[in-house]
Amino acid sequence: MDESATDAAAAGAAAAAGAAADAEQPSVCLGVLLADPDLGLTQVAGPAAGDRLAGTVGTTELEDPTPYLVGGELLLTSGVRLPGDADGIDTYVRRVVAAGVAALGFGVAPVHDEVPPELVRACDRHGLPLLRLPPATPFVAVGQAAYAAIGEARNRELREISRAQSALASAAARPDALRAVLGQLAAHTGAWSVLYDAQGTELLSAGRRPASPHLLRDLAVRTLRQAGGPTAAATHDPDRGGHLTVHALPVGGDRTTAVTLALGQAASVPPTAVHRQVTGTATVLLALLTGPRHALSTDTHSVGALVRLMLGATPAEVAPELVPGGTADGAAGGTVHGHWTVVRGRYPDGTPPAAVPARLAALASLLGTPYVHIDGPDLKALVPCAADARPQVPARAAELGWVLGYSAPVAAGDLPHADTQAERALHRALAAGTPAVVHTTDPLTLHTLVDPADARELARTRFARLDRAGQPGAPVLLDTLRTWLTLHGSWDRTAALLGVHRNTVRHRLARVSDLLDIDLQDPGVRMELWFALQWLPDEAPHQHP
Repeated sequence: MDESATDAAAAGAAAAAGAAADAEQPSVCLGVLLADPDLGLTQVAGPAAGDRLAGTVGTTELEDPTPYLVGGELLLTSGVRLPGDADGIDTYVRRVVAAGVAALGFGVAPVHDEVPPELVRACDRHGLPLLRLPPATPFVAVGQAAYAAIGEARNRELREISRAQSALASAAARPDALRAVLGQLAAHTGAWSVLYDAQGTELLSAGRRPASPHLLRDLAVRTLRQAGGPTAAATHDPDRGGHLTVHALPVGGDRTTAVTLALGQAASVPPTAVHRQVTGTATVLLALLTGPRHALSTDTHSVGALVRLMLGATPAEVAPELVPGGTADGAAGGTVHGHWTVVRGRYPDGTPPAAVPARLAALASLLGTPYVHIDGPDLKALVPCAADARPQVPARAAELGWVLGYSAPVAAGDLPHADTQAERALHRALAAGTPAVVHTTDPLTLHTLVDPADARELARTRFARLDRAGQPGAPVLLDTLRTWLTLHGSWDRTAALLGVHRNTVRHRLARVSDLLDIDLQDPGVRMELWFALQWLPDEAPHQHP
């Protein structure tokens, strides 16, 4: 499915949601009319009518008005043609109940001095609310009051929909757009909102998680298997999952491939017309945000920055154009970031499913940045942040299978150094089997006790002999040594992490030992080499004035 087809399908989903909402006629609770002192209505028969809805007010004096009813009416009559016997009245009430009348209003005088007892009994028997209209209350006044209440209720709904749509639009413009849209949807509908992929994997969610989330997942998987396009499914199980709703979202890859996502909602109460309208808007936004162009976040600022970078500009010069929501130099009206965190990731189980645009968008939303690149099992990302920000590691990224390494916040000019920090942090995370490691710099370390220039010169001298190593070259030998030291001398784990045979690791380290004339089994030598590696010119912490 190409981009235009995706957008058209998303618009179709929105139209369907809007049509469903419009199909529900505006209505008024009968309790509002009963509480109006100017009308003076009282209920004299039938079940409590306070919460019952009436969509319109109609007047009839026909013996059988059912051919002219559509359901949901507050039907008013003065009993001009009301049958005179109990059986006839019973038949009259049974017919209007079958036609879906919400309630019957009986106006006393001039035909009847009071509500006929047979009518009271029939309404009780058939469960039809019966309202008494006093002589001073014209039928027209009841209609005017009902339509005024309906109009006010409709205005409240429209205001609520407008506020929700505005919040959703603002959320869609954020760097973590998918997460933000789901959060606003949950806030405005009161439902747990979750985004699933075609396998039923929970990508993102917001709101209060239900006791049995697997019920919504199962409904989503069934819906996606059956869906040939944008569709919806709903179920109600008050004892287990409550009210569950699933909307299938179209996500285009190309003309021959389509990956479908699903928006699931779980609520304890049925969705209202407002909730359905808000959900329809969110469905469109989510479909667009997970489409190819939007998922990859190609905007004019980013394109301009890329062009400038390719034509010779430095990262520090183009970075302000990439900062979402503001400028790096603190210009008026912008959010001051000015620094970046580099994220390195690895998907240990092979090629990640996040390579498709929809899941890439979900991962970018988790990381809080549109600047994400995935190459096979490896991930690189740039996250704008404040200078003193502590990276927030998303738990959902680990649940999706990623292991992450974070750098410390740096200025744009120090991004290469931050990339090294993130790579080292990733190696430590992989070695330790933890979801993520964040690079930290303790001010009370050996680095602060040694002059940086002397330390760099010492490290350069210490490893200078490796320049004569020949193939595979000094960088490969240094990386192997660094990884081996990180993994505490484990040959097998080093080989697995570097993707080579363990004998290759042994051969490389033997070459290092010969060239440097050292014994790698000596703990003191290992310690010295470890610190020297940290002080190499391309590894040393950047010194700010």
